[in-house]
Amino acid sequence: MGSESSAQYIHKVQHLIEECIVFNMNREECMDALSKYANIKPVITSTVWKELEKENKEFFEAYAKRREERGASQTETSESIHNILLDSSKKDDNNGE
Repeated sequence: MGSESSAQYIHKVQHLIEECIVFNMNREECMDALSKYANIKPVITSTVWKELEKENKEFFEAYAKRREERGASQTETSESIHNILLDSSKKDDNNGE
């Protein structure tokens, strides 16, 4: 985490989860992507995701239903999100300096 506060770090993880949702990823895909591309531990992503689900139950129910209907491809999604995560991480790192 470096010099950023816990609240800032959680906000960063939340923002990256929102980016994953834009790319139609499920929790596991998001955990993998953030671990691989943003160096965020899967347990952190999972915890923040679960809290977001609690706070936004209706949204996540609709999101899960839409995902089932669309049948998103994990490989396609992972490739699509790679660049946006790198860009977001770089922007967040530059903002902290």
